[in-house]
Amino acid sequence: MPNSLKKSLKKVIKEEKSEKNQSRNLKQAKLEVFSSSTKTELKVRDDVCHTYEGHKELAEKYRKFVGAHVSASGGVDKSVNNSMNIAGMAFSMFLKPSRGWNAPPLKQQTIDLFKKNCETNKIEYCKFCIPHGSYLINLGNPDEEKRIKMYLAFEDELKRCDALGIKLYNFHPGSTVGQCSKEESIQFISDCINKAHEQTKSVITVLENCAESKCVGYRFKELSEIIERVKDKSRIGVCLDTCHLFAAGYDVRTAESFNKVMVEFETVIGLKYLKAMHLNDSKGQFNSGLDRHENLGKGNIGMECFKFIMNDSRFNDIPLILETPDPNNDDKVYKKEIAILYDMLVENK
Repeated sequence: MPNSLKKSLKKVIKEEKSEKNQSRNLKQAKLEVFSSSTKTELKVRDDVCHTYEGHKELAEKYRKFVGAHVSASGGVDKSVNNSMNIAGMAFSMFLKPSRGWNAPPLKQQTIDLFKKNCETNKIEYCKFCIPHGSYLINLGNPDEEKRIKMYLAFEDELKRCDALGIKLYNFHPGSTVGQCSKEESIQFISDCINKAHEQTKSVITVLENCAESKCVGYRFKELSEIIERVKDKSRIGVCLDTCHLFAAGYDVRTAESFNKVMVEFETVIGLKYLKAMHLNDSKGQFNSGLDRHENLGKGNIGMECFKFIMNDSRFNDIPLILETPDPNNDDKVYKKEIAILYDMLVENK
């Protein structure tokens, strides 16, 4: 091969390698930009008043009531101050140990203190307090003996809501445990709800959507079928969890895709049944069926989802509850995330 041709060939090979390296570097840069833009450390604005009073003013002005699941250790009356300490405008808690069957009856002193704490601080607990049901309750279990035990725990929690004057109660509908059809499980759940309504006064039972296909509430249609079988439609509703939606294949990552999800919700269930939201990012991938909550901006959903919620009127006047990880159990995470959500609302006005 002539020397001139060899030199030309070497030059071509060198240029091809250079182009490949440039392309590889460009792809890497794009990945780094994407990663930093979607999972950066979120900062709270310093030009917004992030006190309890400041958030109260924003909540009343823009009709967005953000809070978190707080501790009720020492008595449910303690949950009120725990919510105020993170500048929350709504709150959730367990009425008794989440993984225990037995709990002492509510003391009248505890009931009075809960109501007094709410009334003193002008908290509309009838509207913006939504306790979470025990994780042990599975009203869809086909085993009658087990289901009766779970139903009694369910009824007890509703009666506690009645005693406290709380109007919303959120719970996971249940699952087939692989021993019956979804249709049968849905009937068991609706029968239990109807029976509990007969034994209680006015609390609204709020069904939570689920992340896993084995659970009832994985699809909107399943929630709709429960609602259809509930006799008193004024006492049934739905809480949508963003992590569960995402894990179940409902794309909530952008305003456009989230809007499509809400259009489907309105068509299949009806917007009047939307009683609360759980605001969580997701450790799992889209449509993975993995129920693993993540802190806002650190998961696979991203922040546009939560900005959409804060600026869409369909989420007005309902509890918007954070259930993100709080590894140190010091409430700093919730306080920051609540502030960030209110910043999203303000920046668009």
